[in-house]
Amino acid sequence: MRLLVCIDDTDDLDSKGTGEIAEELCGIVNEKRFGTTSAVSRHQLFVDDRIPYTSHNSSMCFEVNLHQSDYYNDMLYAFEEHLKHEKADTSDPGLCICDIKKIDIQTVINYGKRTKVEVITKSEAYKLAKEQEIFLNEYGGTGDGIIGALAGIGLRLSGHDGRFKGKHKIVEGYYTVEELKIQLKIDEVMLHETFIILEEGRVYVSGKVKSVLMFHKRVLPVFQTEAGYANCKKEQLRRY
Repeated sequence: MRLLVCIDDTDDLDSKGTGEIAEELCGIVNEKRFGTTSAVSRHQLFVDDRIPYTSHNSSMCFEVNLHQSDYYNDMLYAFEEHLKHEKADTSDPGLCICDIKKIDIQTVINYGKRTKVEVITKSEAYKLAKEQEIFLNEYGGTGDGIIGALAGIGLRLSGHDGRFKGKHKIVEGYYTVEELKIQLKIDEVMLHETFIILEEGRVYVSGKVKSVLMFHKRVLPVFQTEAGYANCKKEQLRRY
């Protein structure tokens, strides 16, 4: 059973971040042997004065491959209890769980893309979730986190949005494309300016080395330098 799970607005400026809580939910799945999980991806949503958010208005999404459908209710209960315990008191948390086989994927993707440029209401999010048989629930405050939680599902499904949480551990220096694929456990190396996949070349990696979700794959974005290529830095990564 292939699921996507997304949470949003679980934190405040003084609490653990939503990304950390998402990783803890992944840990629950693995520790209780409900199934296996993917890396957590961060999806940037619309930044607008009409939308309250903690710092950057982003949601966190990951995939769960459930070993048995019978595990679903136990997993959901564990997720809900963890969110209730770990959320910040001033937060407005939302949780979304989607069975990919049951939904119209493009409809959910379209919703996710709209949340990057429009103000969406809770009622619209709940309406779509009901139509698509998607689990969507809130856990305190205004509950506005459900809007971003559903959005993260759509953006992850698009395969062309988001940065993966965390950074890759690698010694600073030059590497070939193939060496990076092996050492970083990524699928591709991509030229940031043109989205062209690189088959060869030397890449100088330094600083925080981060990968992004593009072409439904885990990809390292790089940019052209006089000496070859280099991994994208913070400002460039805002694009994803």
